[in-house]
Parts: sequence; C-alpha cells; structure tokens
Amino acid sequence: MLKTFQLETVTCPSCIAKIENMLKKTNGVNKAEVLFNSSRVKVDFDDNVINADEIKNKINALGYKVIA
Repeated sequence: MLKTFQLETVTCPSCIAKIENMLKKTNGVNKAEVLFNSSRVKVDFDDNVINADEIKNKINALGYKVIA
C-alpha cells in the first residue's frame, strides 16, 4: 500500500534522513521517501504488517507532526 503523509514542516536534510532511516528500519515498510519541498512523506508498506496510524505515530514520536 502506498500512502502520503503531510508533515507540518521539514526544515533540514538531517530531518529527512532521520525520518527515512527510521521508516526503512520499520518492519513492514518497503520504501520511504521524504519530499523536502512539500514536507510530505511517501511510504510504501505492507498493511498486513503495519498500518497507516502506526506509521503516523512513529513519525510523530520523532518530533515531526503529521497533519494529514
């Protein structure tokens, strides 16, 4: 399943790396990409292993607010 999450703001390249690295290590996530200019996170994941709310919570736990 492919889902895009809208973040409040991504301010630096290290923020992008932090989010992408965490998601790529998450069981059930196949691919993750943070789009700096639009502050969006595109995640391809197996919804039999992890759901969108769990991904959203993981991003929020890093200190980045998912707004949609």
